[in-house]
Order: sequence, then structure tokens, then C-alpha cells
Amino acid sequence: MLIQTQSFARAGLVGNPSDGYFGKTLSFTFGNFSAKVTMYETPEIGFEAGEVDDARFASVDELLKEIHLFGYYGGIRLLKATTKMFMLYCREQGIKLPQRNFTVRYTSNIPRLVGLAGSSAICTAMLKALQHFYEIEIPLEMAPSLCLKAERDELGIQCGLQDRVIQIYGGVVFMDFNRKLIEEREYGVYRRIDQALLPNLYVAYDPRRAEISGVYHQKLKVLFEEKAPQIVDAMSEFADLAQHAYDALIAGRKEELATLIDANFDLRDRIFNVSGANRDMVMAARSVGCSAKFAGSGGAIVGTYTDDKQFQLLSHEMSKLCCCLIKPNLDTLAAE
Repeated sequence: MLIQTQSFARAGLVGNPSDGYFGKTLSFTFGNFSAKVTMYETPEIGFEAGEVDDARFASVDELLKEIHLFGYYGGIRLLKATTKMFMLYCREQGIKLPQRNFTVRYTSNIPRLVGLAGSSAICTAMLKALQHFYEIEIPLEMAPSLCLKAERDELGIQCGLQDRVIQIYGGVVFMDFNRKLIEEREYGVYRRIDQALLPNLYVAYDPRRAEISGVYHQKLKVLFEEKAPQIVDAMSEFADLAQHAYDALIAGRKEELATLIDANFDLRDRIFNVSGANRDMVMAARSVGCSAKFAGSGGAIVGTYTDDKQFQLLSHEMSKLCCCLIKPNLDTLAAE
């Protein structure tokens, strides 16, 4: 039995970072990058190291550079934590699993630590593989919450539901993380959107901007729990922007999305300490008339453009900053 699954990179289009604070977001997956998991039956359970678990280096300088950019953490811990949450869920639900063991390995070409959800892609791909391997179907709306527990509760990574939802559901999804619903049943309201309703989108990222997003979210969490007025109000505003974006797209007013995307970044810039290098990416995109905001916590931006001529102008500006620019492939399948 050979199981192969994958989860795609994602971009938060409007509303983030309110997903971890009972807000609303609009996100999409794109097929340009993905994390893949391969699982097969073996006598013992085994986890094979991937490229995020680098253990060999050409020199001391390469070792130090790797640690500086990516820290000491790898992908195996994500596989293990997801496995634990899956097993606990099955036991709590009284689900008897077949008596079989597996070996699992992963690969990922999602740019690391630039806000395109590389870590959650490994977790969600692993959860999909476990379901296939043990022939268990977890309710779609519950699966993202298990992945969140794996990262947040088991590994101490401060994060929200958005990435796990979009990578489990696939495509374009509007998410309402209503506090009452989250606390009562552990999931919100998730609505798929036809990708044809979207305007032209781009994603740009700076591979040199790698940083652990959990550090940013940890600071934000403390402020939110302390009920700092500007943070609580900002989360409500982010959620409103996502709601307006959803309403506009459903009504066929895709041209309104650009203004909402810009407003999302402007709010973030007023409230949080946005670094100069990250702000430069946004301003470079705006200089040629494109809308722009962070795709995640920084290191990558997402926005709209009108036509190929404007895209070429954008490409020129991004090259000045040594940033990679892509047109996201939205033809990604929904949950496997």
C-alpha cells in the first residue's frame, strides 16, 4: 500500500491575521508550490528526514546560515505531532484502527518561512495520508482543528486556523471564526468560492526574508489576551474587511477587492511594527498601481493587477528587490 498526498501553498487574501482571534479571512491555495507526503506499510513506524531536517552541511558557514534562517526545527516533529492528534482523535471517538504500521517521508518546495504556510502544508498532507492509510474519514470541518492542535498545543507554535482550513478544503474559501462556534465545536463556518469570481492575482516573495511566524503571533496573542484596545479593535476591522471582500465577490464586484486588500495592509501597518524590507515590497507593488498586502506574516505579498502590461511593470519592480514573482495557479483540487 503506497499513499501519496499533498497540500498546496496558500495566500491570505483579506482578513489575516484575525483568524487566530475569532475573526474572518478569505484565502486561496495555489499549485505552484506544495508539500507532499508518501506513506507505506512497514513492520515499524518510521519517520524519514526531509529537506527541512538538514543534518549535513558543506561547511561551518553553511551550518550557521541555515540556523540563522531556519532555526533548529525540522519537519519530522510536524509529522509526529499530527500523528499523535490523529490517534488521540480516533481513540476519543471510539474508532478502532487497523493493526498496521507505516513509514512516512515528505518533500516540500514551498519557500520556507516567508508566510506561505509551509509548516501547515506538511501537517495537513500528513493528516490526509493517515486518513487514507487507516481508511478513516474525519469530518472535513474538524480536520483543520486537529492540525491546529498538533502545531499549537503539541509544538507550541502560535498560529490560527486559516492555513489549516484552506489547505484541507483547497481552492478559495471564506472563513468565519465565530468565537461562540469555535469554543463550542472547535470549528467555524467555511464557505467555498468559485475561483472565477476572483480578479487577476499575483504572489511575490523574498527568499531572504525567512523568519519564524510564531514569534510574531506570540506577541500578538499576548496583546489580544490583555485586551489591548487597539489590537481588539484591529481584529474586528480585519474581520469586517474579509466580510466585505466576500460580499463583493459573491455579488460580482471583483474590482472592489483591490481597495480592501490595500486597506488590510494599511491597518496592519498602523497597528503593528512592519519591517522596512517588508513594507518596501508592498510599496513597490503599489508604485505601479497594484494592490498589495502580506500573504501571511511577512516575507511574501499578494495582490491584484489589471493586465499583462501592469504585471510586467510589477515584475520589474520586484526584481529590483530581488523578489520572486508568480501568477498563482488556482487550479488546485479540494480535499483529497
